[in-house]
Amino acid sequence: MRIGLLTREFPPDVYGGAGVHVEYLAPALAGLVDVEVHCFGEPRPAPPGIAVRAYQPPSALEEANPALQTLGVDLSMVAGLGGVDLAHSHTWYANMAGHLAKVLHGVPHVVTAHSLEPRRPWKAEQLGGGYRLSSWVERTAYESADAVIAVSEGMRRDVLDCYPALDPARVHVVHNGIDTGFYQPDPARDALLRAGVDPDRPSVVFVGRITRQKGVGHLVAAAHHIDPEAQIVLCAGAPDTREIAEETERAVAELSAARRHVVWVRGMLPTADVRQLLSAATVFVCPSVYEPLGIVNLEAMGCGTAVVASDVGGIPEVVADGETGLLVHFDEHGVEEFRSGLAAAVNALLADPARAAAMGAAGRERAVREFAWTQAAARTVEIYRGLLP
Repeated sequence: MRIGLLTREFPPDVYGGAGVHVEYLAPALAGLVDVEVHCFGEPRPAPPGIAVRAYQPPSALEEANPALQTLGVDLSMVAGLGGVDLAHSHTWYANMAGHLAKVLHGVPHVVTAHSLEPRRPWKAEQLGGGYRLSSWVERTAYESADAVIAVSEGMRRDVLDCYPALDPARVHVVHNGIDTGFYQPDPARDALLRAGVDPDRPSVVFVGRITRQKGVGHLVAAAHHIDPEAQIVLCAGAPDTREIAEETERAVAELSAARRHVVWVRGMLPTADVRQLLSAATVFVCPSVYEPLGIVNLEAMGCGTAVVASDVGGIPEVVADGETGLLVHFDEHGVEEFRSGLAAAVNALLADPARAAAMGAAGRERAVREFAWTQAAARTVEIYRGLLP
């Protein structure tokens, strides 16, 4: 069985959860089927046992809307997919390539739902008319796909809510995995010192992009009410728009003026440095307003760190409330209550380090037991086999 994995991101160009997913799923699948990855960008080395082809936008579209550039890449991908038995696309960036491969080459198309355009209306700020185009691409691909893989039960509900024309029997759940061999407690502290983090002081850590989805603004607001002796460590970069970048600058400046021990790490850190930050944290905070699963919570749990997170999307399927962390209810009409809840949950764990440590240990055990990539790959191949003669 020859599978074409279609993705915008693939190492070394990985910046989000979907990219992490494909990075680890591809080698796990390669032990079971033949895998070739079709991705955006420059040519790159291929991991053992995996063929990799990279594509760039056609030169005639250099000045075009980014959504049109994406479709230009997708057309090139389709031309390179001859001979595959099945196309498996990840995110709207590659969905149209999978859909057209189904039409042109007559192969099944599987979509993995990492996020949904109707659930991210703030992207209109970033893409303008391109958001309408991306939404059309996603709807077309999902409604025509032979199978849709949701990364959580919560995500499955969202898929069926957004696209009611889909037959529920075609929508499957396969949880994301985590490399618990890499994401494990790391005693090293050199990366903390380089970032300006005091390894001997309790820390509250956020890791994520500066986007409405990740809720960093809610955490910064809540931090005004978090124990002033704790460090607030924001590993946050890659803002979606200039407006949100400026908004975050102002908010962090106000926070730094109101309390000590605020550390903002703006650049994309190597994953080994992120592992140190997660391992050293007293509490990891995920204040997302939309999160199909939340791989970063698994990464924190793998590092043995307690998690405080919003209760949206698939997060409750990862963070066991009261066991591996604390969940805080998010309601877009109750933002102040959400922020107060974040501060209260964080303060509760800062005040009881033994409880935080016990939650971290339970989180590590849960990540190892329930979220291995080998399990995700085996379930994915079952879905493939059900679509092929």
